[in-house]
Amino acid sequence: MIAATTNSTAAAPANFRVGDERLIKLTPGAAKKVGALLTKQGRAGGVLRVAVIGGGCSGLQYKMDLQDKPANRDILVETAGVKVVVDPKSALYVTGSELDYVDALQEGGFKVKNPNAATSCSCGESFSA
Repeated sequence: MIAATTNSTAAAPANFRVGDERLIKLTPGAAKKVGALLTKQGRAGGVLRVAVIGGGCSGLQYKMDLQDKPANRDILVETAGVKVVVDPKSALYVTGSELDYVDALQEGGFKVKNPNAATSCSCGESFSA
């Protein structure tokens, strides 16, 4: 199952869905880096938001951000011990993707392996679907 509706029993119900790694998954290296960044920002229980927005050489680009919790209508995936959230529109573009982190002087950083990307630009920062 990619996503199922979930409501929290806390004071304010959460209106997000829970998904699985068929939507998006992190490699151990990416999970370690995201965990370290969340801890550094004092958000140990926070989430990594992965979104797709218009822009870049090929028309679409990834946007990643650290947040405290899922937003309304998000899909929450726990992968490699890290909580990742994706909005429903972005989920159409990232389904099946893997997020990796490369610790290198040149061409280092987060890398997305996306099976839905028809083309990508030479810098690797944007794609088209």
